[in-house]
Amino acid sequence: MQVHRGGLIAEINVTPFVDVMLVLLIIFMVTAPMLTQGVEVDLPETKTVETLPEDSEAIVLHVRKDGTVKLDKYPVELPNLAGQLRRMGLTKDRMLYLQADKEVPYGVVVKVMAEIRAAGLQKLGVVAEPEDAK
Repeated sequence: MQVHRGGLIAEINVTPFVDVMLVLLIIFMVTAPMLTQGVEVDLPETKTVETLPEDSEAIVLHVRKDGTVKLDKYPVELPNLAGQLRRMGLTKDRMLYLQADKEVPYGVVVKVMAEIRAAGLQKLGVVAEPEDAK
């Protein structure tokens, strides 16, 4: 507190507070776009695996260990996958199931998931076997 001729001045100096808030605002503005990038997937738990729906509308994308990709029964080249999914007229609310061999490299699965995301699909289910099936 400062002593003035008429007594004490009880004012708060807000300049340092404003400076800190502006720095924090800039930090959040720079880092927020980086946090939203990536592929969102709900990972399955092997203890409680739900069975794949038996209805004819379930679309399954198979990734084999030799690198071939099949959309239901039809082979698809990985660079053409997003275009093929768009041509099928799938909406973003439609569920697509991804079934990959366990020997498939992680990078290939990420590329497939990126193509699915590029097609505009939001819901992705991962097909797995329960631990008891071994």
